[in-house]
Amino acid sequence: MKLTTKGRYAVTAMLDLALHDSGGPVTIAEISQRQDISLTYLEQLFSKLRRHDLVESARGPGGGYRLAMDADDITIAKVIYSVDEPIDVTRCGGKQNCQGDERCLTHDLWMELNLHVSEFLNGITLGDLVQRNNVKQVSERQDVAFMQFHKTQ
Repeated sequence: MKLTTKGRYAVTAMLDLALHDSGGPVTIAEISQRQDISLTYLEQLFSKLRRHDLVESARGPGGGYRLAMDADDITIAKVIYSVDEPIDVTRCGGKQNCQGDERCLTHDLWMELNLHVSEFLNGITLGDLVQRNNVKQVSERQDVAFMQFHKTQ
């Protein structure tokens, strides 16, 4: 399975949002800076996340984005699927035409792996990740760097 940048960045941005939205809306620019993700790319991802009702936006001064539901209700699979990222390790996309329009020798193996990956990603929520000590430590380090950058600006 190859998870593209789109899926990775969507999960990273949503986790950043989950970690920071208790203080009010979070701007994409803040997420961009903390996570070193292109602002333009994040705008595209958040457009898809908003269409799938995972985030909501607040306009005007102090505006930004919030999670549209509790972090415990947003699975990692839901985030990945919402940005049109397939989770599939087969060469055929599950169509069973992997080898000259026929099923390949290892098709069932890869389909079983798809099932395990899907179950794994459906079993983890943003809320679960927010509670992890290593996530908290990284977030704290990023927040310090973010604050130091803004003090020098």
